[in-house]
Amino acid sequence: MLQQYTEQIETIGLYAFYLLLFLLMGLSIQDVLKRSNVPQFGRNIVWAVLLFGCVGFIFKVVITILWNNA
Repeated sequence: MLQQYTEQIETIGLYAFYLLLFLLMGLSIQDVLKRSNVPQFGRNIVWAVLLFGCVGFIFKVVITILWNNA
């Protein structure tokens, strides 16, 4: 039974790893911004870049799923 779902389990594990990686990056960026007294404008730019990275990854996954099902 496990052999039937190996590919799906690997895919879910990979996506969970990416989610954990983005979470850890966010926490480390938050820590660096707190310690270095970055102005609010700079903080907004940093968070916008991180947000666009996450959104781009999500769009890539959605497009890949749609492309494979078509």
